[in-house]
Amino acid sequence: MTFKEFGLDEGLLEGIEASGYETATPVQEQVIPLILAGKDIIASAQTGTGKTAAFLLPIINKLLASRIDDQVNALVIVPTRELAIQIAQNLEGLSYFTPISSIAVYGGGDGSNFTNEKQALSTGADIVICTPGRMIAHLNMGYVKLKGLQYLVLDEADRMLDMGFIDDIMKIISFLPPKRQNLLFSATMPPKIRELAKKILHEPSEVNISISKPPAKIVQQAFIIYETQKIPLVKWLLKSLNFKSILIFCSKKHNVKQLTMELKRARFNVKEIHSDLEQAAREEVLLEFRSRRLQILVATDILSRGIDIDSIDLVINYDVPNDGEDYVHRIGRTARAETDGMAYTFVSEKEQNKFNSIEQLIGTTVPKAQVPEQFGPTPEYAPRSKRSGGGGKRKGNGRRFHTGGHRPPARPKH
Repeated sequence: MTFKEFGLDEGLLEGIEASGYETATPVQEQVIPLILAGKDIIASAQTGTGKTAAFLLPIINKLLASRIDDQVNALVIVPTRELAIQIAQNLEGLSYFTPISSIAVYGGGDGSNFTNEKQALSTGADIVICTPGRMIAHLNMGYVKLKGLQYLVLDEADRMLDMGFIDDIMKIISFLPPKRQNLLFSATMPPKIRELAKKILHEPSEVNISISKPPAKIVQQAFIIYETQKIPLVKWLLKSLNFKSILIFCSKKHNVKQLTMELKRARFNVKEIHSDLEQAAREEVLLEFRSRRLQILVATDILSRGIDIDSIDLVINYDVPNDGEDYVHRIGRTARAETDGMAYTFVSEKEQNKFNSIEQLIGTTVPKAQVPEQFGPTPEYAPRSKRSGGGGKRKGNGRRFHTGGHRPPARPKH
């Protein structure tokens, strides 16, 4: 389905074409007509399905006919600064040939950022993308013009609830006019999301696009190892494989810092990104990584959603993610823009049950790669069973990784 078939404004269609969009994704085909018809929406869709454009396009189109000057017309609430920036960038491209104004409102910047945000919120902006805490800071000062608000979007709603933002969200909603169109997007639909939907949505239409399934183009493999073998195996992989852009996820900031330090000592081109970094430093690291001046980026789950880079060749899960949805979002950073990609996951003894749950969620058994003999004995993969200490050498089951002077595993063709 082409975007012209939605009956969108000509200026908006120019922005769509300039942004490189050609045909609508399944979530866009289902969601855009419903939003244009004025329906409240509750939608589940995994990363990379095009859901950002699915709500931005119809909102921009409707505002072109109904925008109110000197007011905030649409509010998009997101869990992280990175996602706010990404959506704002997408919005800027899509609305370039229209008079729609927008601003991203998030913490972590300097005083000038806050001043610019205050100016926009007090004089009016068509679309505001915000993180909860920063928006509340502005709301508490009494100058945010929300009386004319027409559209409320909650994006990554499950993540916002997991991060403890439910009270902040409800406080923001208390400032909004009762008559508005509400759009809720979430990767998962647990009971707490249903409860939130009942509180803020009015007779919503529900859209479900296949979630919890990694793209078929991603080659997945898991290494069953001891925790102490993780850093040596990362170094071996990075030396053996000729990937130009590598993203490594750790579940804890401590692991990010430790791994980055070890890789720097080994003279790899690597930097780290996590919540301890100032916003300017994060943006600089992302710019280096996006432009391929930086080969390896080690990150926490702050980047599992919201990073918009199409050329990542390899994702390594240094730690097993906390849940299946995080796994899908992490490895979904590769194999974007019609390219192939690879994803390796390191599974220690304590993480085996967690990884087994992920395999059940995504409905497939991830092949277990053979660990090179030089790393010594490795544990058996025996989730949900009692294992005695010490393990013993794991039998080879799955694709073999060669050692010494032999060839490393073949990488996918691009």
